[in-house]
Amino acid sequence: MTAAGLTVERAPRPRARGAVFDRAFEYACFAAATLLLSALGGLIFSLAIGGWPAFAKFGPAFFVRSTWNPVTEVYGASGAIVGTLVSSGLALLLALPLAMGVAIFLVELCPASLRRPIGTAVELLAGIPSIVYGMWGLFVFAPWFGRHIEVPAMTAAPPGSLWETLTTGVPNGTGILAASVILAIMILPFIAATLRELLLAIPPAVRESAYGLGSTRFEVIRKVSLPYVRIGAVGAIMLGLGRALGETMAVTFIIGNAHGFPTSIFASGATIASTIANEFAEATSDMHTAALIALGLVLFVITFAVLALARLMIAREAAR
Repeated sequence: MTAAGLTVERAPRPRARGAVFDRAFEYACFAAATLLLSALGGLIFSLAIGGWPAFAKFGPAFFVRSTWNPVTEVYGASGAIVGTLVSSGLALLLALPLAMGVAIFLVELCPASLRRPIGTAVELLAGIPSIVYGMWGLFVFAPWFGRHIEVPAMTAAPPGSLWETLTTGVPNGTGILAASVILAIMILPFIAATLRELLLAIPPAVRESAYGLGSTRFEVIRKVSLPYVRIGAVGAIMLGLGRALGETMAVTFIIGNAHGFPTSIFASGATIASTIANEFAEATSDMHTAALIALGLVLFVITFAVLALARLMIAREAAR
């Protein structure tokens, strides 16, 4: 440009340091996301192709029939589906109140000297392998559960009552309820640790304002802390449910592995994951293998539906 008859040339703008790597970084991130989506798509495609013979032969009956007979080559997934949903649902009902109590105690009530040791113990419980829970459940918990829970409950049930119907079975410590308790123990530290981190993220000024207005500790927890973290809590709970749905070894050890609809909370049953774990290595026929792969696809769809429901609930809570 010109100013007072003088020509001034604009100095070239220096390139930012590291700008040469921006495009490479962008491509690397895009490749990572594409690889993840490709792996997910390949998993769904392989499960659909592998399970197609079972879907083609049995049709919709595969989802409503409870018969699972490798000898006659008749397979139905409803028993395993019901066992998966019932055991996971009971586990969540048992674990959620305890996990919430642990998280609230650690953040609001626990003495400072005990807060770190107890929090560390909760995190360690979340990292214990599932097969350890399964072995402990089979050799330690199941005998105690059968002797102190199942036998008294069956003895106290009035003949012909609903309670008797719900508690029928063999009191050997294995079954739907026992597996649900083990699942609850497994997902409890995961949910508790997540809720604890959510409660710790609440700004201190929020609690102090409530206390300044004269609120009691219970009122602060119920009306301030829990509503503040409700969005994240929904996600933590649904993720815990997702883990319970897909748990394999611990459930395989203690659920009883009986195909068909469970007739009571003490009856033996099976889940989709336990059925696959028990029979995949021994599947000798193509149809048996296809039925097990089809079960894997069903479990994938159920887990995906749970996570999608969690996202929907979080979106609705955030919109309020």
